[in-house]
Amino acid sequence: MQTPYYLIDKARLLPNMEKIAHLREASGAKALLALKCFATWGVFDFMDQYMDGTTSSSLYEVKLGREKFKGETHAYSVAWADHEIDEMLANADKVIFNTAGQLQRFEAQSNGHTRGLRVNPGVSTSSFDLADPARPFSRLGEHTPESIEPVADLISGFMFHNNCENGDFERFDAMLGAIEARFGALIRRMSWISLGGGIHFTGAGYPLDKLAERLKRFAGENEVQVYLEPGEAAITQSTTLEVSVLDTLNNGKNLAIVDSSIEAHMLDLLIYRENAKMIESGDQEWMVCGKSCLAGDIFGEYRFPAPLKVGDRLSIQDAAGYTMVKKNWFNGVKMPAIVLRELDGTERLVRDFDYTDFAAALS
Repeated sequence: MQTPYYLIDKARLLPNMEKIAHLREASGAKALLALKCFATWGVFDFMDQYMDGTTSSSLYEVKLGREKFKGETHAYSVAWADHEIDEMLANADKVIFNTAGQLQRFEAQSNGHTRGLRVNPGVSTSSFDLADPARPFSRLGEHTPESIEPVADLISGFMFHNNCENGDFERFDAMLGAIEARFGALIRRMSWISLGGGIHFTGAGYPLDKLAERLKRFAGENEVQVYLEPGEAAITQSTTLEVSVLDTLNNGKNLAIVDSSIEAHMLDLLIYRENAKMIESGDQEWMVCGKSCLAGDIFGEYRFPAPLKVGDRLSIQDAAGYTMVKKNWFNGVKMPAIVLRELDGTERLVRDFDYTDFAAALS
C-alpha cells in the first residue's frame, strides 16, 4: 500500500465501542458520535452498532450523520444562517441553538421540532485557552439562568460541553455537581440533557462504573435522558498514519523527511505545539520532519533501534481524532489515503486522493 495513509484498525476500535456499549447499558445514557472529531463514514456501519447516533457542528455534518449513521441526528452550530436553517431542520431529530437570540430568531421555523439550548457553565477542564469553552468572553452558549429563563418554555433540553480530554472522574463529578447547583431548577424542567464530549472514559484505568453510577443518578434525580457526545473517546488509539522516509540529513541532529506533513495531515499538532505519538525503542535519536516547506513542519524527536534510511516505514500513533476532518491541501502535498483493517486482519483501500481532488478543491 502506497504511503501516506491513515490506517483504521477495527480490532483497536472495538474496545472503545465495547466500553461505550457497557456505559450505555449501565447508566442509561445515550452516546452520539461527535463528527467534529471523526467523520470517516467508511466505519460508521461498524460504529452505529454500539452508539445511538451523531451530533454535529454544521449543516454538512448534520447531513452526513443523517445519511451515513443509524439512530438519532442532533444538530448544533455556533450560529445557523438563514439559508441553511430549513435544510438543517429537515435532517435533524434535535436542534440545539447556541444562544437565546438564535432560538428566538428561528422560533417559528423550528416550531414542532425538538429544540435545545447550549449552556456554558463557566467551568471546564481545558488546559488550552484556544479550546477552553469557558474562556473569558466566550461565545459558546448562554451563561446565566437569567438569560435562559425567558426562553425555557421553548425548549426541552440543554447541552453542556465543558470537558476536554478529561480523564479525571473526580473532576468530572465536581463540575457536574457545580452545574446542578447553579442550573438545577432549569434542568429539572427539561426532558433531556447532553453533557457533551471530552470525557476520556475509554482511557486505560478510567473508573467506568463510577461514571455510569453518576450519570444514572443525575438522570434519575433530574428525571432526564442523558446524552454523551464522545469524539476522541470513541476512536482513541484506533488509527495510525503510515508514512515513509524520503530523505535523511544531519544538521546538528539526525533528520528524516517523510512523505507527510503535520500542517496538512495532523494540524492539531501544530496548533497545540504537540509532538506526534510513536512507539519508541533503541538509542538512535532522530527528528521526524514533514515534507512541506513550513520550517516547523516537525512530527517530533524519537528513538529507533537503527539509523533511519530512505524507504523505512514509520507509524504515527493515535492519528484518528481531528486529523482526517482537518486535512488540507497545503503545498499541494498529497492527502493520505484511508485504509481499513478488518477484524480478520485483511486491509482494504477505502479512499484515495489525487490531483483531480486537489484541483476540484480550488477554482
